[in-house]
Amino acid sequence: MNASWMDIAAGRGGLGVGLAVAGVVVVAVLMGAFWLGVRVKRREPPPPVPEEQPRMPEGGPVREVMENREPDEVPRGRQRLTPHQLPGHGNAGTRTGPSKERPRWDEGSSGSFGSGGPGGR
Repeated sequence: MNASWMDIAAGRGGLGVGLAVAGVVVVAVLMGAFWLGVRVKRREPPPPVPEEQPRMPEGGPVREVMENREPDEVPRGRQRLTPHQLPGHGNAGTRTGPSKERPRWDEGSSGSFGSGGPGGR
């Protein structure tokens, strides 16, 4: 019986040593990561001085432009076109629309939700 207790005790001691070694490895990895971060940070350029900051344009701040955009027409043909066959390689272009008013939904129409029923009214 004493031999089996000694084997169990020896196994637990090995487990403790293994956990201690794993802890030392984790601490070493964390210290290495910190050291690497410090080296990378030292290679970065310094923050800009006030003279290097962006300046407002001569004409003052740029204002928002309100306009409606309309999609360019897709070329019509007998065959289906794939994106790489379209102008702009599938990136749909737009142009300024003739109307300056934003389109609004009619009262009682479906809008963006539901089937057009009266809803909560």
